Parts: sequence; structure tokens; C-alpha cells
Amino acid sequence: MFFNSLENQLQHWQNTINIQPNNVNAYVHRGMVYFKLGKIAESIQDFDHAEKLDIQITPYLWQRGLSYYYAERFAEGAKQFEIDLTVNAQDVEETVWRYLCIARLSGVTEARNSLLPVKNDPRKIMKSIYDLFAGHCTTDDVLNVGKLAGLKGKFYSHLYLGLYYEAENKLELAQKYIVKAADEYKIDDYMWYLAVVHKQLRKWE
Repeated sequence: MFFNSLENQLQHWQNTINIQPNNVNAYVHRGMVYFKLGKIAESIQDFDHAEKLDIQITPYLWQRGLSYYYAERFAEGAKQFEIDLTVNAQDVEETVWRYLCIARLSGVTEARNSLLPVKNDPRKIMKSIYDLFAGHCTTDDVLNVGKLAGLKGKFYSHLYLGLYYEAENKLELAQKYIVKAADEYKIDDYMWYLAVVHKQLRKWE
């Protein structure tokens, strides 16, 4: 059912593109569906095509940054998130994903040293996640804040703990938290699909 729904979405956006071949929004949405299906290269092609149709969307293509990460195009991912932060400077996720890209390129010390400041993300769980990546709190602190924020808080705390541990090359812990995020804390959010894709690409059970 999960994939049938995504396949239906894919067909919808394909039909839209057939009728409106210059519809920027349709390419972005089809790219997002490709990503949810684990088709990373296809997603990047659609995001790139959307950008060719309208260069002004470049700072809003955070989805492409995520796809770059899974395509192991880390330098391009870091650059995408830097550009994103010019229009969305208070989003913890943008700067954390930039950190994750830099960590894969140059190590966690370099990533932490170049972590960009974010002060006003309204989500408490995101403030806690930022503090973790900045070295200012513990993993237990993140889990405790997540518990208080309900299902979404539990999901995000587990996803980003998994990503944090993967950057630290602690793969058993990374697997534990990302699998739990994907399997136990399903939310209606692009990032939940990311957790599922991450699990599939790493062949984690």
C-alpha cells in the first residue's frame, strides 16, 4: 500500500509534466516522490531540471541537498544547505545537514568547527538537536526533550541521533536509532520517508 500510494503520486506528477512540461512545481514534487521511492539519481535530475526552469528556486531546494547526501555528493550537499540558509537562517535542519555533509568530507571536528549559528528555530527538539551537534548537550538530553514533544519529538530525536552517530562512525548506534525512527515513530513528513530510505540504502533491519 505504501509503495502503491507513492507510485500513484509519481504517475500524477508524470501526467502533469506531460501536459505542462515547464511546470517547475511538478518537477520538484516528482523529485520528492522519486526520493521517497529510494531513486536518488532520478530525484536529483528532477530538482536540477526544476532549477533550470527557474533559477530563483535554488535556495529553496533543500530536498536536493538531502538527495546529494545519499548520492555521496557531499560537497554539493554542503553548498546547497549553505545557500538554503540565506533564505531560512533559523532552520536547525539546514545547518545540521550541512554539518553531516562536511563530516563525511572532512571529519566531525571540521564539521563542528564550521557549524553555522541558528538561534530562533521555534521547535524545542530542534534546539536540543542543534546543541548536540554543537557539543553542548548529551544524547540523553535529546531523547528526554523528544519524549516531551510527543510522536514528532520522538521521531526527530531518534532520526538525528542516528545521523549523529553515523557521522561519528558508530554504526551500530546509528542503525539502532534510525531503524527505530523509521519503524516505531511514523509521521506524515518527508523526513520520515528519509529515515525509511536511509534504512533501505544501508540495508539495515
